[in-house]
Amino acid sequence: MTRALDRVGTAGVLEHEAIFYRDVDDFVDGVGRFVRDGLAAGEPVLVSVPGQRHDPLRAALGAEAEQVTLLDMTTIGRNPGRIIPAVRKFCDAQPPGRIRFVGEPIWVGRNEAEIRECTRHEALLNLAFQDTPVTILCPYDSAGLDPVTLSDALRTHPVIVDGAERRGSSDYVDPLSIYLSPDYPLPPPPADAVSLQFGPGALPQIRRFVRERLREASLVGDRGDDLLLAVNEVVTNSLVYGGGHGTLRLWTEPTQPSVIVEVSDRGRIDDPLVGRHTPRAGAEGGRGLWLVHQFCDLAELRSDASGTTIRIHARI
Repeated sequence: MTRALDRVGTAGVLEHEAIFYRDVDDFVDGVGRFVRDGLAAGEPVLVSVPGQRHDPLRAALGAEAEQVTLLDMTTIGRNPGRIIPAVRKFCDAQPPGRIRFVGEPIWVGRNEAEIRECTRHEALLNLAFQDTPVTILCPYDSAGLDPVTLSDALRTHPVIVDGAERRGSSDYVDPLSIYLSPDYPLPPPPADAVSLQFGPGALPQIRRFVRERLREASLVGDRGDDLLLAVNEVVTNSLVYGGGHGTLRLWTEPTQPSVIVEVSDRGRIDDPLVGRHTPRAGAEGGRGLWLVHQFCDLAELRSDASGTTIRIHARI
């Protein structure tokens, strides 16, 4: 693992850069330069940034904008666990050669839980694409984001872009140290969280329990069904791989109205990219946590020798 990580940031494989911008003009200048350099080199370019940045960037690129695949990050990256599979899909669809990707998963207005997971996502990019010829640029709003988030960007990106200059980040650390760091703990559930212990044969009871709680929270229809399916996948994993027993907790978050479900068990998950590998057609297994990311607005996973906790969010 160490030898592979040593190659991050070299011209031969992954180049992962952060750029800090102060306003829209600054954003367009930095991102536009990156995109044009890629197009001039004949590289396919994927840009996924919040929708309000699309029109200024298109205007700056002019006719060259037609050569760029432009996606709204607030859609594909609302749950940051979906970003790596989306970029991998784009890479796999291109002919052999280097690819460029602009991704802005952290924008002003993200809540603490989302920023926590986006920071971990930025670290995981270095693992997911360490052997892929892709250049990734991640813009950060230095005027709107808090200092801790901006500082974390220096830890998760091997290269920092300053105008037309590129330099190595002296603060960059091993991606696994971010993923495993105690600096990003899950806050404890609130005192009013409802709890249910489960064991073998408990899935029907859990589905009834969760469905009733979702109805009480007015999370119904497709949104409620998606969360129920996600809970089913997580609990099934606990029953099959997590020792056969676990604890489910459920509560609502009023500030950005949502339902949060947490499942804990005594199992351990060692793959830091679990849920971020797109399952191959016909493959058995490996779909559970990938489906959870597709169904939910956010999924948080913490796993160590003491057990695994998966917390999933769905906005009402």
